[in-house]
Amino acid sequence: MRLFYDPNISSQNSSHQLSEEESKHISRVLRMKEGAVIGVLNGLGSLFECKIVKSHPKHCELFILEEKKAKKPAYEIHIAIGPTKQMDRLEWFIEKATEIGITEISLIQCKNSERIKIKSERLRRKAISAMKQSHRLYLPKINALVNVKNFIESNPGGLIAHCYDMERSKLSDIFRAADCPILIGPEGDFSEDEIEIALGNDYKTITLGENRLRTETAALFACMNAKLLIG
Repeated sequence: MRLFYDPNISSQNSSHQLSEEESKHISRVLRMKEGAVIGVLNGLGSLFECKIVKSHPKHCELFILEEKKAKKPAYEIHIAIGPTKQMDRLEWFIEKATEIGITEISLIQCKNSERIKIKSERLRRKAISAMKQSHRLYLPKINALVNVKNFIESNPGGLIAHCYDMERSKLSDIFRAADCPILIGPEGDFSEDEIEIALGNDYKTITLGENRLRTETAALFACMNAKLLIG
């Protein structure tokens, strides 16, 4: 069964008019006809099994057959990442992290950041595509770019990964499955001032191993290890 996404679909109605973007994909790209059964995700834990009543490129009409709900994850995996200079590397991280089961992604602007403008909608589309491909029912929250100091002060008590020569703990020893954002710096790493700000807001420093990882690799490594710790 092919999956589509529409956050406005609701079990309160027996019928639904699909968004224009997904309608166009059904009608003109896939050339699906009336009577075909599809799945529609709302990104909030529900999969709606629907029958196409009218195949139209602008307003595909559906009849809702059944709603299947998934429990909201009891854990949180929140990665705050300094955007990479090349957007495709950041998109790759979001795609893979969504497949793994990340719950929240924050974009942070740091002193050494090489990219200061982000097209959030483009990243959201990557996450939606990955959600559909992996058959996950929850779409991760993607937060707009904010200054790292503001993020830290608004989200105290997390973990910060860096490459400085100081005492650092293993992620597996101190990760918590709630209220524990993991900060991953840009290509040039966090500045010493940014680390001091984090420490002053109850952050703990962590190591992600002996090798120096690219930003997106470090973020995915942290996401994967957090998911393994949760079980």
